[in-house]
Formats: sequence, C-alpha cells, structure tokens
Amino acid sequence: MLEKIQNDIVNAMKAKDTLRLSTLRLLKGAIDLEKINKRLETLSDEDIYVIIGKQIKTRKESIVEFEKGNRKDLIDKTNEEIKILSSYMPEMLSEEEIINIIDETISLINATSIKDMGSVMREVSPKLKGKADMSLVSSIIKNKLS
Repeated sequence: MLEKIQNDIVNAMKAKDTLRLSTLRLLKGAIDLEKINKRLETLSDEDIYVIIGKQIKTRKESIVEFEKGNRKDLIDKTNEEIKILSSYMPEMLSEEEIINIIDETISLINATSIKDMGSVMREVSPKLKGKADMSLVSSIIKNKLS
C-alpha cells in the first residue's frame, strides 16, 4: 500500500496534479508520523487503512466547520481530497453485512443488555476496522442491545 501511495505521489508530480499531490503528501506524512510514534520500520496495510480513515474523518469534520463559515470553495476542495483518500480504502461493507457480523457476535458472547456493548465492540472492531464506519457500527450495536 505504501509503495502504491509513493508511486502515485510521483505520478501526481509528473501530471502536475497539485491537489492530488498535496493530499498524498499529507497522507504520507501521517503514515511516517505513525511509524515514528510506534517505533516501527513498516506499517501493515490495515494500519495504513486506519490512518487513511482518520484523515477522511478529519476532513469530514472540517467540512462541517466550512459550512458554518459558508466557504463553498473549501468544501469543494475538501470533498475532492476525501475522494482521493477514499480510493485507497478497501471496499466498504454494506450495512446488511455489518448487521450480520454484529448479530453473530452478539449471539456468540451472549450479549443481552447495553452493558455488554463494550464487549461486543471489542469483538467486532478487528473484523470491521477500515471496512465500515465505526460510528455506524456503534449505533447499530446500541439499537440491538437496547
């Protein structure tokens, strides 16, 4: 994954695609920072997906602020950055697939009340991380256990 990002940075430079280039450079910087923080030589693709997910989430939060400030230009730019970053994410699971995984986990650990939500989240997180919006997962679990 990291090689693909680095190759795409070079291609963006050659194509003079400044938005793609700046977005990928920011992503590579975030990946390098994570490597330094975790004191690792390389990161797995799953770790990179988590970083990309954080980058997308940050940009979505920025869009909310830009809407408050009525900054259409920044909203458009940020949406383009989200599209670029999303192209590096694995295929997202459908809501139906997410619900199936959650149902299996709830029956597996015999979760019956909202008090069991932490246990359910602990079990489904590794299966869904990077493949589903975790806030959606959380709300589905909350609805099922309520």
